[in-house]
This record gives sequence, structure tokens and C-alpha cells, in this order.
Amino acid sequence: MDKRMVDFIRALRAAGVRISLAESQDAMFGTDHIGVGNQTYFRSTLKSTLVKERRDHNMFEYFYPLFFGSNTPPMENIPDNLTQDERDMLEQALRSLAGQMQALRDLMDQMLQGRPFSQDQLNEMGENSGLEQASGDMYQRQWFERRMNSEAGLRQLQQMIEDLIEMLKSMGMSDEKAEELREMMQMNMDGLSEQISNHVGLSLAERMAEREPEPKPDLMDVPLRRLEYADMEQIRDEVRRLAARLRSRAALRQRRAKDGTPDLRRTMRSNMKYLGVPLELKHKRRHVKPALVLICDMSTSMRYCVEFLLTLVYELQDVVSKTNSFVFISDLVDISMEFNEHDPQEAVSNVMRDNPPGYYSTDLGNSLNTFKRDHMGLIGSKTTVIILGDGRNNYNNPRIDIAQEMERKSRRLLWFCPEPQSMWGTGDSDMWQYARASSGVYHVATLRDLANAVDQILVDG
Repeated sequence: MDKRMVDFIRALRAAGVRISLAESQDAMFGTDHIGVGNQTYFRSTLKSTLVKERRDHNMFEYFYPLFFGSNTPPMENIPDNLTQDERDMLEQALRSLAGQMQALRDLMDQMLQGRPFSQDQLNEMGENSGLEQASGDMYQRQWFERRMNSEAGLRQLQQMIEDLIEMLKSMGMSDEKAEELREMMQMNMDGLSEQISNHVGLSLAERMAEREPEPKPDLMDVPLRRLEYADMEQIRDEVRRLAARLRSRAALRQRRAKDGTPDLRRTMRSNMKYLGVPLELKHKRRHVKPALVLICDMSTSMRYCVEFLLTLVYELQDVVSKTNSFVFISDLVDISMEFNEHDPQEAVSNVMRDNPPGYYSTDLGNSLNTFKRDHMGLIGSKTTVIILGDGRNNYNNPRIDIAQEMERKSRRLLWFCPEPQSMWGTGDSDMWQYARASSGVYHVATLRDLANAVDQILVDG
């Protein structure tokens, strides 16, 4: 039992569950005290000592039955539930299927008698299916299950059951009794299939337990398109911490740059009263806090990136003079009011909820046209325009002329694009044209890329 406990804990750790040595010892001590007699108490003890985060509950529920389940499915001896006449009819039908392979006939007899696979049978089927060469990754489970089901002959057995039922009906068995018999055979067959599934799962989990857990990649460097739902809460916390760091750095830079660099012309004019002796130095005034206009693509592939950018920017409002924000899929939506009325976290949540993904056709060109018609007055000579998107426009008119006009009127127009240059111009991408009409393009494939881009804009406010 101690080895099974150790393997279970190592498998959980290999699957990404954080379990310390002290927590492992607590689990050992707890189960020694509780014992294995009461499975409910035993399971609760393990779960309460090993699982700390809600996102890990499903992982515990996945691995627990593999290590501590009986792997003996509920099956029954079907002939015991039949009358003598029905048993005779069943035996006669089975004899009439004499053309079937002997191995399949033996499997049918085993299923009818409700006998689970022995461990030797499972080991042999696993060896013939290549299970011993598995790498120990759980994504392989379904593939090996299919191979072992095929090796066991369960697919042929399913067809044999159908043939047997039809034959029994033709021999005079009532439809009601035949369907009852089919249900019992199907239950036993499902039990055999479940036994194979558990055997494969346990074999892979034991291989996971034999190797050291691989270090999880830093979420700052995970491509935004590959983020998993289970990581989202941790990522959101990281974004808020990141915003706090950027805010501190930006505020420090702004304090240092308060006086700017010396201005020789203003110094000489101001010191004419001292006969030109530079007693009072004058400095150039710098525009440190940037004014921003955000235009974000809310299509399905861009949603995480939009959420993180909006959170970052609006957590940094005390180092930004003003921000106006818009999102688009097929047309432009002004979301600035949400951030004027709510704190950043609630506002971002509302924006994501009110602009759900769906069967929309992305049309940046139409969105830019709406911006020109209704909001172009927001852009001035001190405004930095940021367009977050991949430049894919579903073959619609990209309205490069409007992007060029926005770039001329603003201090600069910057693109935040998650796609590498090798993807620009492929399919419906108009990114090359947008890049030529902008002041620069930041590649923002990861959260770190996004943070660095925002930090650079704050540096050069």
C-alpha cells in the first residue's frame, strides 16, 4: 500500500499538482490512522491533505480510481437469470454460431458467465498492443484503449451479440426477453471495456510516477493561443502583479524626467536680467504621460490577448493621461464608458461578457470606417493609437487609407500583432499593408511580449 500511495502522489505531481514533502507525509500519516476499511474516509483523507487548489480537484478524481479502484467491474452470470428453456435456447443459438473463431467464442462464454479479465489476460493484451513501450503521457490513453479493445475482440463481440439476439428472436424468444438479455450482455461487455480502460490508465499513470515531474513553463512565456482554461485565474493574477510593477517603474521614470533636459535657449532668455550669467537653469518640458486610443480585435483567436491588454492598460491609468478604448469583430464598439464607471477587473469582465464570440465575420475595414465617422476627433498630435489584432480581414476592404490618416493625425500608430511575420500576407491577412501604414509593429505572442510592448510605450510617453 505504501508503494501505491507513493506512486499515486508522484503521478499527481507529474500531472502538475503541487504537493510538498510535508503534505505527502500528512497523507501517509492520515491514511495510516484512518485505514483502508472505509473507502469514503480514506479518499477524503487523501484529498484533504494533497489537494489545495480547486483546479486540481478534477486531476485527483481522474487518478484516484486508477490507483485505488478495484478494477473488478460489476458483472453477472447471465445464464443464472434465465429459465431452463431459455438456457437451452441460448446454448442452441451459440452452437449455431460455430463458424466464429474459437477465441471469440471463448470471449462470448466469458462475457455470458460474468468473468472479468484476469491480470494475465490484461498483461498479454497490453503487451500485444505495445502498452509496455508507452511514454507515460495520459493523452495516449484513448489510443491504447482502442488498440486493446481491438486485441480483445470486443468489436467483433458486439456484432456477435447482435447476431445472437436476432437468432434467438427467430427461434421464438419474445422481443421483451431478447431485449432484456441484450441489456445484460451489454452491461457485462461494458464492464470488460471499463476494465481495459482502467488497466491502460493505471499503466500510464505508473509510468508517469516513475519519472520526475517536468518543470512547468513560465506562464509569461506560454503562447497566448495555447493557454489552457485551467491557467486563466493564475494568468489574471499575474497580469495584476505585472501591472503593479509597470506602474511603479513608469512613476519612477516620470519623477526622474520631471525637469527634462536643459534648454539652452530658454536658459539664456531667462537669465538676461543677470547679464547673461546662467544662474537659473531652464529645462525642456517633456510630455511623459501618453494619451492612448486602443482598438482591439475581439474575435475568438484574440480574446485572451484583448483581456490582458485591457487589464494592463487600465491598471496603469495613473501613469497615462487619457485612454479611449474600442473593440470590434464585424463593427466597432466603444467600451470606454465601462472603464469610467467600474474598476478595471469588473470592466474587463463586463466587456468580455457583452461581446461574446460567435459566428461573426471579422471586418477591421468596416470598423475603421466607423471610427473615422464617429471618433476621429479623439486623435491628436499627442495621441498614441494601438491596434491589437492579427490583420486578418476575411477578404474585406482593409481601408488602409483610414489607417494612414490615423497615423498622420496621431503621434504614432502602433500594431500589436500576435502572428509572426512569416504568417503575414497568408490567406486573408492584410498585415503587410497595415504594417506599412503604421509607425511600428510589436510581436505580442506571449504575456511577456505584451508587457514589454506596453512598458516601451510608457518609457517613450
